[in-house]
Amino acid sequence: MSEVTDTESRQARGGEPDWLAMTAEELIAYRDAENRRRASPEAQAITGVPDPGAAIQWQEVALPGRELPVRVYRPSSGRDDLPLVLHVHGGGFVGTAVQCDWVNSHLAAQLPAVVVSVEHRLLDQETPLSAAVDDGWDVLQHVVQHAVQWGVNPARTAVFGESCGALINALAAIRAKEAGLHLRAQVLVNPAVDVTETMFDHDSFTEHAHTPTLTVPVLRLFQRLAVPPGTVTRALSPLYADNLTGLAPALVVVPTHDPVADHGRAYAERLRAAGTPARLTEYPGAGHAFLSMPGVAPQAEAARTEILVYLRGALSE
Repeated sequence: MSEVTDTESRQARGGEPDWLAMTAEELIAYRDAENRRRASPEAQAITGVPDPGAAIQWQEVALPGRELPVRVYRPSSGRDDLPLVLHVHGGGFVGTAVQCDWVNSHLAAQLPAVVVSVEHRLLDQETPLSAAVDDGWDVLQHVVQHAVQWGVNPARTAVFGESCGALINALAAIRAKEAGLHLRAQVLVNPAVDVTETMFDHDSFTEHAHTPTLTVPVLRLFQRLAVPPGTVTRALSPLYADNLTGLAPALVVVPTHDPVADHGRAYAERLRAAGTPARLTEYPGAGHAFLSMPGVAPQAEAARTEILVYLRGALSE
């Protein structure tokens, strides 16, 4: 969902937008302005400075009926046959892969691995969550199927997502099992995994309804855009997946001061109950999207290190 930079922009505009009353034009204008700022050099004071040991570039991926940008992080060593980490950023109706340069460049340089971050279609009145879910899955399949071209070893693949991106990659992990695509790991950071009518029926939504980095009104807009009337909401809610047995082992990272904290806790519990290994790590005092704002969130460094160590073990030869 929203990141810390949203807080600053709201303050600059003189208060909280009326999220639920936003018109389509207002949403697009807000999103464009916010994403330009997140991608600016000045934003690195919050989002972090990329690791100089990784090269970063945009590429286009040709998918059925569309082309999609991805942001690719490669270690400067130039090695081939590296592990693949498929990343999806958070934000839902706002966000860009650039806001995750800090964590993704460090993973690329230090694992080392090729990290491909999907610039998925963002939610709006014309674009539901299912489109973003298809983007994540289709890019994963494309890169694995063209592994030589991308310089990756498809047998050493993991998925990594934050917030709405964690939802997208949790569903990708489920699809991967069904399709016979073997994943070594899934890393889900502050995941939102329920877009059904029960989405808000958790204590954390009451306890942390209006945090500096995410509020319940923002989440209500997210849900409205994600699953318009007529959507089969359970099909887009990993928490209610019929079968979670045999999935890739999961690291679930939960900041405690987050409306969706209980989503991550509940999903880790469901994975374990299904026999899928799941490590749940909580970061006390951290807010939503903390991993994308190391400049102001001291817990981000420890979380990045944990993710690095976890993926290094999962992706080893």
